[in-house]
Amino acid sequence: MQMITAAAAHNAAYFAAVANATSRAHRSYFDQHVIEDADLGYLAVDEGDYGVLSQAMIDRIVYTAPGGLLDEY
Repeated sequence: MQMITAAAAHNAAYFAAVANATSRAHRSYFDQHVIEDADLGYLAVDEGDYGVLSQAMIDRIVYTAPGGLLDEY
C-alpha cells in the first residue's frame, strides 16, 4: 500500500500545473500562469483568456511560462 503525504501531493499538483503551463506556452502567443488557489490547488491559466488580470489573480501567480509564438517578422 502506497501512502502519499500532503506535502508530496502538494508538490505533485504544483509540478503538474507547471508542466501543463509550459506545454501550452509553446503553442500560444500569451503567457501561461500557474495560480495557487486555496480550494482548487494549482491552476494553469492562459493570459489571453482573461485579458487584464486582476490584482488578486496577479498576487496568486507562482509561475509564469512565456508564450512561445511571435507575431513579428
